[in-house]
Amino acid sequence: MFTLAQISDTHLGAHTPLFRANFARVAGQMVARVPDVIVATGDVSLDGADREADLEYAARSFARLPRPVLAVPGNHDVGDHPDRAPRQPFSTERLERFERHFGPARWMADREGWRLLGLNSQVAGTGHPEEAAQAGFIAEALATLGERRLAVFLHKPIFTTTPEDPLFDYWSVPPFARAPFLPLLAHPALRLVASGHLHLHHEATRGGVRLAWAPAVSFVVAEDEQPGLPGARPCGYLLHRFGADAVTTELVCPDGMEQPFIHDVRAEAYPDSALLAAAPDAG
Repeated sequence: MFTLAQISDTHLGAHTPLFRANFARVAGQMVARVPDVIVATGDVSLDGADREADLEYAARSFARLPRPVLAVPGNHDVGDHPDRAPRQPFSTERLERFERHFGPARWMADREGWRLLGLNSQVAGTGHPEEAAQAGFIAEALATLGERRLAVFLHKPIFTTTPEDPLFDYWSVPPFARAPFLPLLAHPALRLVASGHLHLHHEATRGGVRLAWAPAVSFVVAEDEQPGLPGARPCGYLLHRFGADAVTTELVCPDGMEQPFIHDVRAEAYPDSALLAAAPDAG
């Protein structure tokens, strides 16, 4: 029925050419093979949480893609839970900066029997008023779903093992903040949960739901920095094909994609000593 390209973790910055070549390869592939919809699942910017110039540069770069982009924010765009990112906690100011350049941080789009739902994983567990507003937004999206099928997009996966896993780590939505997401996971119309952040490509099924972790466009993370997480480490994007009742997913790695490790480029990507002290810088 329609195709959707999921691009994630581009980490584009105004002060460095890092990762721009990979983005250009992805953009070229999308121009040659135009999807019907493009969704960006966060970390569009290298350090937009502190540098608006990075968000501005990323937005100009995304304008080269052949379709308007529906984007949700990542930790490098708007910050994170203060226990995970004490130097860059999620804040109103950071959220407003992202939305100036990329539009609403949560959104809903209906197309051909489907509802596409974009959510802000970065607000989860923060107690910010936007967290409660998003919970209401989710409830309204489900209440008005009708006969549509449902696909959800966010930066962090809701969980990396099971929804009940109590581990509060860097890689997923905090376990104490998952309650607003659980009705989505339990809804019979749900067919896809697509996320980024992990810089890994992994797909699994849970009942009738495809759980897709998109690879990063920018860089990969060493295996010893992600103990226990499954998946491969390409750089590329995902192409989802939406049928009447199901989604199939293809990994797309354009020719010439580089696969730099973050530990090799961290000093150039994050020269600020304060950011260098914050580990890990992936996601």
